[in-house]
Amino acid sequence: MQELNYMYFTGTQINYYFICQRKLWYFSKYIPMEDNSDNVLIGKTLHKDAYSRNKKEILIDDKIAIDFMEKEGIINEIKKSNKMEKAHIFQMLYYLYYLESKGLKDLKGVINYPLLKKREEVFLTNDNRKEILNVLENIRKIVSLEKPPQLEKKSSCRSCSYYELCWV
Repeated sequence: MQELNYMYFTGTQINYYFICQRKLWYFSKYIPMEDNSDNVLIGKTLHKDAYSRNKKEILIDDKIAIDFMEKEGIINEIKKSNKMEKAHIFQMLYYLYYLESKGLKDLKGVINYPLLKKREEVFLTNDNRKEILNVLENIRKIVSLEKPPQLEKKSSCRSCSYYELCWV
């Protein structure tokens, strides 16, 4: 697969790809529902309160928002729960891939779950570079659709900020 420029995606889009492709489509079409979500509010509060000594929200190119840098070469994300851990890991892999494309090599990612007192280390490898490119191509296809992908009932639907758009 030829390496294409996918640097216009956000970490949220990568995350949503693994959670729900319909949610990804709505979000990518600028239909934001997160402001009405109690879960998002809880996550924002946790983000603000956890790791308060660290500088928060390092914004890169208006697309990548790293929660904080622990020390040089270690980027950190804060998550409320590990229920969507695969989405969190790929979001971090995308950040590592993106930063590598900007010339920053040998970075390590850490996903912090403060409520669980758990940390997950993430490293970019040749294998997951290929996976990231595949994910990015799939996201490109989804966001270019004229209509949202088919409804797919998931256990996360009830707590999703897009629930009413899909199911009511």
